[in-house]
Amino acid sequence: MILNTGGRTDTVQYYSEWLLNRFQEGYVLSRNPLFPEIVNRIELNPETLDVVVFCSKDYSPILTRVHEISDRFNCYYHYTITAYGMDIEPRVPSIDDSIRTLKALAAQVGPEKIAWRYDPVLLTEKYTIERHLETFDRMARELTPYVDRCIFSFVEMYKKLEVNMPELRPVSEQDKLTLAQGMGTIARKNGLYLQTCATKEDYEPFGIHRSGCMTAEIFSNALGIHFKKTPHQGNRAGCLCMESRGLGDYNSCPNGCRYCYANKDHAKAMQNYLTHDPKSPLLLGHLLPTDTVKPLKQESFLSKELSLFG
Repeated sequence: MILNTGGRTDTVQYYSEWLLNRFQEGYVLSRNPLFPEIVNRIELNPETLDVVVFCSKDYSPILTRVHEISDRFNCYYHYTITAYGMDIEPRVPSIDDSIRTLKALAAQVGPEKIAWRYDPVLLTEKYTIERHLETFDRMARELTPYVDRCIFSFVEMYKKLEVNMPELRPVSEQDKLTLAQGMGTIARKNGLYLQTCATKEDYEPFGIHRSGCMTAEIFSNALGIHFKKTPHQGNRAGCLCMESRGLGDYNSCPNGCRYCYANKDHAKAMQNYLTHDPKSPLLLGHLLPTDTVKPLKQESFLSKELSLFG
C-alpha cells in the first residue's frame, strides 16, 4: 500500500508532532471524507506500507526528526515551491527559505528521494508567463542538484476559483505551449528531469516527460524496491500513479493558498485546526460515540525477493 500523508492537508508543516506520534504508536485513524461517521484504522507497519509519501510546502518543522519515520519505512518526498508570494500563498515560506530547507532535507534523505513540485502554474496580471520563466530559471539553477525531478501542472479552472481568485485569467493552449517550451529549455540547460502529471497534453517535443508523480518506476529507482507485476490503478481518470490511501482531513490546512482544492473555506479550515490534538489518533478532534471504526484493508505490492530496503 502507498500512504499519501499530504494529499488532504499539509501534515508536515502543521501537524508534524501528530504525524510522528502516529508512526511511533503504529496506527492512525482517518475519517471517510464521504461518510464521516466511518473511521478507518490504518496500521503503520512496514510489512504492509510499501512507501510513505510526504507532500509539503515546508519541511522545517519535521527536519530534525524525519529519520524517525525514514529509518523504518521507504519514504519519498514531494516539496512544493512555486513562484507565488503571500498574496496567493499567505502562510507559505519565501522562495529563499524554501530552497534552504529543501537543500537541508536532501542532505538527510538524498536528492533521489525528492520531487520538486512547481504547481499549479496559474496566470494573473502579476504572475505572467515571463515572471514564471524567470522564477523557474532561478529555482532550477539552485535546486537541480538536490532533487530527483520537477513536476508541474497547469491550474484547473474550477468554479471555486472564480470566487477565491477573481484576478485569475484562463491559461490558453498557446500560453501552455509557451510555458512548456520555456520550462523545457530551462530544464534541459540545467540537466533537470521535468515532467507533467495527469495531463492530456503532450509536451515531449520540449523534452518534458509525461508520467505520474507516484509511479512504481519512480519509487523503484529512488528507493531500490521492486513491485509485483500487478496492475496499478490511479486514484482518478487519466492518472498514471499507483493507487494510494490518504490520511487526515480536508478543510484543515492553515496555509490559505487561494487555489487550494482541499479547503472549501479558509475560515472553516482555521476553525477545524483549533480542534487538533497531537495526542489523538485522529487529525481533528477525537472519536465520537456514534463513530464506527473499521480496519482498512492493507496489502503490500512489493516483491519481497527483489526489495533492497533494509
